[in-house]
Amino acid sequence: MGDAAGVGPEIIAGGWSQLVKMNTCLPAVYGHPEILRRAVKLLRRQIEIRQIDNPAEAQPSEKIIPCLCCCSDDVLDVPPGTVSAAAGEAAYQAIISATMHTMLGKTDAMLTLPINKQALNLAGCHYPGHTELIAERCGVENFAMMLYLGPGANLKGKAGLAVVHVTLHVAMRDIFSMITSENVFAKIMLAHDFMLKMKREPPNIAVCSLNPHAGEGGLFGREEMTVIQPGIQLAGESGISVDGPFPADTIMHKARDGQYDAVVAMFHDQGHIALKLLGLHRAVNITLGLPVIRTSVAHGTAFDVAWQGRAETGSFIEAARVAAVLAND
Repeated sequence: MGDAAGVGPEIIAGGWSQLVKMNTCLPAVYGHPEILRRAVKLLRRQIEIRQIDNPAEAQPSEKIIPCLCCCSDDVLDVPPGTVSAAAGEAAYQAIISATMHTMLGKTDAMLTLPINKQALNLAGCHYPGHTELIAERCGVENFAMMLYLGPGANLKGKAGLAVVHVTLHVAMRDIFSMITSENVFAKIMLAHDFMLKMKREPPNIAVCSLNPHAGEGGLFGREEMTVIQPGIQLAGESGISVDGPFPADTIMHKARDGQYDAVVAMFHDQGHIALKLLGLHRAVNITLGLPVIRTSVAHGTAFDVAWQGRAETGSFIEAARVAAVLAND
């Protein structure tokens, strides 16, 4: 359900009918049933929130949202659009429950709505976000956040476009020490494995530079030559179709036009800004390298518009579609 004070609950309520009509999955919500009832009331939907104890009990329909109550009633006192330890704790408990059930095979995939990182930390859960929390719970060290846009009018690639990040939720001052040849190679491999599933044939991958103009032959930095290129070479020697490093301000044009199926970005905003400009409300966040399938909406809690009936549901629907595709692979 995500943070109860954010847009997650109303996205579920607003997109539920379309989600069920897709007929690709049997969805159930992890969160607090009463929060969902408030969201349904806000949007004036005729939907019953039915509390269940096990995902096997879920019988979703356009008129029924099954919900596993994963948290205490403390979350019911959190005002909309506010940062709260109670909301952070509730979100944490829902994530842990969903992750555990998916690891045990009780569910086939998990789709997460946005959480607030500050609220999570106020609750004593010191993680930068969903990605790191779920990876730790799964016992995984080699993982990556990927943003994915499925095929659409503004993309020429038949399998859409993926952007994988070498570094993620860290301060800019820390990224240089975290970008290693081994990390670049690992992220190229994760991008390849995902897009191979989506494209059904070997994908073409591009790698971004770190410095302006790809370092301009060392004038603006040597990381392209000393760190990124060796990682690309390792991937190429493994039989991967990969090129780069390319200046980040031009490579997305080639990827949009279908020359590349995936782009490996060096840091968070380098990948996020470009892909979200191509399709903010269709973008999906996927965690690669996990033993479970996890997709997410590609936006935050939007406290400024939360609980006003204005939340977009497009990313939610696309995240569900991609999760179902991966689960049925």
